[in-house]
Amino acid sequence: MENQEKQTNGQNGSNQQDKPILTTRQGHPVTDNQNIRTVGNRGPATMENYQFLEKMSHFDRERVPERVVHARGAGAHGVFEAYGTVGDEPIAKYTRAKLFQEKGKQTPVFVRFSTVGHGGHSPETLRDPRGFAVKFYTEDGNWDLVGNNLKIFFIRDALKFPDLIHSQKPDPVTNIQSGERIFDFIASTPESTHMATFLFSPWGIPANYRQMQGSGVNTYKWVNADGEAVLVKYHWEPLQGIRNLTQAEAQDIQGKNFNHATQDLFEAIKEGNYPQWELLVQIMSDDEHPELDFDPLDDTKLWPREQFPWLPVGKMTLNRNPENYFAEVEQAAFGTGVLVDGLDFSDDKMLQGRTFSYSDTQRYRVGANYLQLPINAPKTHVATNQRDGQMAYRQDILPGTNPHINYEPSILGGYKEAPKVAKDHTPRYEANLVRQKIDRTNDFKQAGETYRNFEDWERDDLITNLVNTLATCDKRIQDKMIEHFTLADEDYGRRVAEGLKNTTKSMDDKGPNGAISPKAGVEEAKEVSHPAKPY
Repeated sequence: MENQEKQTNGQNGSNQQDKPILTTRQGHPVTDNQNIRTVGNRGPATMENYQFLEKMSHFDRERVPERVVHARGAGAHGVFEAYGTVGDEPIAKYTRAKLFQEKGKQTPVFVRFSTVGHGGHSPETLRDPRGFAVKFYTEDGNWDLVGNNLKIFFIRDALKFPDLIHSQKPDPVTNIQSGERIFDFIASTPESTHMATFLFSPWGIPANYRQMQGSGVNTYKWVNADGEAVLVKYHWEPLQGIRNLTQAEAQDIQGKNFNHATQDLFEAIKEGNYPQWELLVQIMSDDEHPELDFDPLDDTKLWPREQFPWLPVGKMTLNRNPENYFAEVEQAAFGTGVLVDGLDFSDDKMLQGRTFSYSDTQRYRVGANYLQLPINAPKTHVATNQRDGQMAYRQDILPGTNPHINYEPSILGGYKEAPKVAKDHTPRYEANLVRQKIDRTNDFKQAGETYRNFEDWERDDLITNLVNTLATCDKRIQDKMIEHFTLADEDYGRRVAEGLKNTTKSMDDKGPNGAISPKAGVEEAKEVSHPAKPY
């Protein structure tokens, strides 16, 4: 009897979890995973096929809505190690954020890299900014530093974000992405000239995720124990070096492997070749800085390094791959509003808009309780009065508290407010409520500086890519872009104009100078394909 009991438990009882036995989601052992229940071996099937119904109905729901942006991603776990200083100064002078204070202090992180505009299974060689989002699991709760590889953006006002993304997505009628749609928006948005200069150069196609920079893009604030604040910009610099691809190189790689960047990251970590980035910041006093020819809160601008040096504050090492892509990489949810004490928002209008959009997106895409998922949950205690909602599998109730009380204030055992440990940052505002652009737009100067800072091969690839894309555009769009490039740099505008003169808006695969037309590949597929007999 005892042996029989042990055997039964080993197969179906409490020890079953130690054996590789297939079960349903209810924990029922599956003895036949090859055949549904039918009347006779030819059918028909019956409705009581619980195993089949559970399996198929779950399969039908395996995907959550794809991210509108940043759909194609890869990720890894790691650790951030603080230096305890910012440059040569104690970091406490500028911020009281605990994760930075002690030299050698380690904070777990999860990083998600991504392309921005393309779908979940698109090639990783496409021209696109790359997302660079880091989740710090700090002792004060999570901090999300959500940015891109490129340090600037297309627009400076969040109201234009849906328009920007719509222009870069496929045509709503044809479902085909169009360079004309992209440049129609850019030509009508002068501040995009700087970003277009980066994006259509080799910087628009990083060689992989390990060898690209990261940036918070927007301006944030640091706040010290006295409530004093400074403006900061964040920069991730890869200790593996930076490598980019030309358009021709990317197309060659795409024909061989369209998952190359994800594979590169996964295999490097698997082999113990852990990628590392140093985190550096630029610091600026929190005022308008009239001495500058741009607004420091304008995310289409770079802060000059000679005026605002990059100061190291720590190093990040990625040392563990995800165990399950969907549970970790796909369901990882970031938001620019996820800040810890000592970090704060600036008045950057794009940052203000992102702070609503990002977390709102996660609640729609993953669900109201997305922060209960292990990849998103803080590694410190959570105690809220938020209850229920779809897929709530626990309540944020601490032992010893009254479970009947889900409000505050209460004298019956509910949660209490945390004591303040430092002074609040209390900036003062005095201005009319308006709908206006910033005063110092200066849309073209830095675009010209970036163009001149490129190496010769980078400028050549930039001109080729711009000409190839603009060649298929309406002439009014071409003329406006030439005007903007010329305002940035005379040579820049001249080379694009000359390139466009030497090509035609052709429906052939190649124009006279090799420009790729909208029908590239369509006719070729007809001509080079091989006939086959029906079977």
